[in-house]
Amino acid sequence: MSTPTESREAAVDIRGCQRIGLWLLGTFIRLWTRTVRMHISEADRITLTRNDRPMAMAIWHNRLFVGGEIIRRFRGGKPFHGIISASKDGAWLVGFFEMMGFKAIRGSTSWGAREAVNAMIKTAKEGKDLGITPDGPKGPIYEFKPGGLIVARRAKLPLLLIGVEFTRVKQLRSWDRFILPLPFSQVTVRCREVLPESLPRDRTEALEYLTDTMMELNGSRQ
Repeated sequence: MSTPTESREAAVDIRGCQRIGLWLLGTFIRLWTRTVRMHISEADRITLTRNDRPMAMAIWHNRLFVGGEIIRRFRGGKPFHGIISASKDGAWLVGFFEMMGFKAIRGSTSWGAREAVNAMIKTAKEGKDLGITPDGPKGPIYEFKPGGLIVARRAKLPLLLIGVEFTRVKQLRSWDRFILPLPFSQVTVRCREVLPESLPRDRTEALEYLTDTMMELNGSRQ
């Protein structure tokens, strides 16, 4: 999902009939994702459902279609906040996630980045989960960029790396080869908790480890 030039005055929102259209689309997508059958090991289920402290959950950008459903099924009603572009494209994503009970922190690498990071740290300290697409919003695909690591270290927050492997999918011709699982298909969900203090102190080495772990959890370069 590309991010166009963004206003430095305010994040873009959608209104009126746009919200009606979004509601219809959101309802359709919710029904679609709820047909997907998710398989997860008992050990990973215990890790994913743990709720005694907030976590920064990381999922590749092209797996976002099932990200909300994973949170709904395994994290229950626990508050969840994700950083979303302040652009017009981001406004549509905000509206969709709000309908699923999630909250948005607006910002990107080109607009409001420092404010967004500070807001995420504040949110984590309030006991709420964070959502991170470590290779978003524009790639490179499958590369864990520094933002998520910086937030986790500054907030002293565990990283919960999430992998999703699909059986039958449709992939779009976007920069991230966005994945749409076919209705009633199966996905395997995996996860691993990583404490920031357990990572190499060198940022490059830490990011390489996180990238490699995410690739392992996702099974392939699908």
